[in-house]
Amino acid sequence: MTDLAAIAKEKGIRFFLISFTDLLGVQRAKLAPAQAIADMAVDGAGFAGFATWLDMSPADADILAIPDPDSLIQLPWKPEVGWLAADVHFHGAPFAKAPRVVLKSVIARAAAQDIHMKHGVECEFFLTTPDGRAISDAADTQIKPCYDQDALMRRYDVIAEIASYMVDLGWGAYQNDHEDANGQFEMNWAFGDALLTADRHAFFKFMARSVAEKHGLRATFMPKPFANLTGNGCHAHVSLWNAAGTNLFPGDGELGLSDTAYAFLGGLIGHAPALAAVLNPTVNSYKRLNAPVTVSGSTWSPNTISYGGNNRTHMVRIPDHRRIEVRLADGAANPYLMPAAILAAGLDGIATKADPGQRLDIDMYVDGHTVDAPKLPLNLLDAVRAFEADEGLRNALGAEASAAFAKYKRAEWMDYTRHLTEWERQTTLDC
Repeated sequence: MTDLAAIAKEKGIRFFLISFTDLLGVQRAKLAPAQAIADMAVDGAGFAGFATWLDMSPADADILAIPDPDSLIQLPWKPEVGWLAADVHFHGAPFAKAPRVVLKSVIARAAAQDIHMKHGVECEFFLTTPDGRAISDAADTQIKPCYDQDALMRRYDVIAEIASYMVDLGWGAYQNDHEDANGQFEMNWAFGDALLTADRHAFFKFMARSVAEKHGLRATFMPKPFANLTGNGCHAHVSLWNAAGTNLFPGDGELGLSDTAYAFLGGLIGHAPALAAVLNPTVNSYKRLNAPVTVSGSTWSPNTISYGGNNRTHMVRIPDHRRIEVRLADGAANPYLMPAAILAAGLDGIATKADPGQRLDIDMYVDGHTVDAPKLPLNLLDAVRAFEADEGLRNALGAEASAAFAKYKRAEWMDYTRHLTEWERQTTLDC
C-alpha cells in the first residue's frame, strides 16, 4: 500500500485535501495535516452526508471518504498541499450514491468482459469578471473569435500558468486555444483510462477556478452563461480497449469501425434522451442545446440524436477509426457520472448488438429538417423523465444513485419554475 505519510515527508506536503464529488458535481473536501494522513488513508475522513448532495438524512451515520493514493496530485500553485480523490464509504462499504463509486462499478462490469474505456475531455470555460456577469476582456469583441491570437495572448498569464501546471503534472498537455465565444477558452491534455481522466477532469475544474481567482478573474464552466454566445461544451473522445492493449474500435465497417464500435454507438443513440439528463444536468444546459444561432454563426452543440463522420453538427462525431466523439455533454457534467453513463449506455449497446441507424452526412443545422432524426430533450424535465423511463441505464448506474439523481433534478426544475422572469413580464403583463 502506498505510504502517504512517507510521500508527504519526501515531497514537502504539509496538508492533504481529501476530496470527493457529490451527485450535483460539487467538490467536497477536508484538509488533513500530513501527520494525520496515515489513519485517514485507512479509516477515511468523516463527513455528515446530509450536508452534501448525496440524498442522506441528518439521522444517518457519517460517510467516510477514503482517499485513493494513486490519485495524488500536489497542487502546483500551492505545493505544500496534496489533493486526493476519495471513495465515499457508508456502513463499511462503498456508497452506491457516490459518483466515483458509480463509475468504478461500471468500469468493473466492463472489465469482466475485457472491455476498458479510455476517454479524453475538451473542457471549455469562460474567463469572466468576478461576479460572472461579463467576460473579463473588454477588447475581445470579434464576431468570429475562435482561435483569436490577440485575445488568447491577452489572457496568456492565466492560460500559460494552467498549461504549465498540466505539463509539470505529466498530463500530456498539448494545446490551448481561444474558443468560439468571446471570453471562452479550451485546454487539452492526453486521454487516459476512464477513472484517471475523471479524476483529472475534476481536478482541472478546481485548478482553473483557483488560478483564475488568483488573477482576479473567474473561470466558469456554466453551460450557457451568456445568451448570445456559444456555450461551454465538454466533448468526450471515447475508445474501448482490451487488457492486451488492443483498441477495439478499428474494423472493417463503414469509416473503418468494428462491429463492437457500432454496437457501442448504437447504445449511445438508443439511450440518448436519458443520457441528456446526466450529460446536460442543469436547467441552464438546455439553453445550450437546441439554441438559436449565436453571434459567431453556430452554437456547435447538437440538436438531434444523430451521428456522422467528421461532422461537428451531430451528437456523435466519428473523426477517425480509433475513437468517437460524444458532443452532447456540457461544462456542468459530473466528471464521474459522465463517463459512467457513456460506458453504461455503450455496454448495453454491445450486449444487445444495438443498431445505431444510418449515418447522416449532412449539416444538421441547415438540413436537419429534411431527415427524420429524433430531437434531443428540450428541457431538463423532459430529460429527467426520459432518464426515469430508461430502466436499463438507471440499473446500470445503480438504482440508488439514479433515484437520488432524478430526485434532485426534479427538485431543481421545480425550483426553476417558481422564478418569475423579466421575459414573462414583458410578454404577459398586458395579456
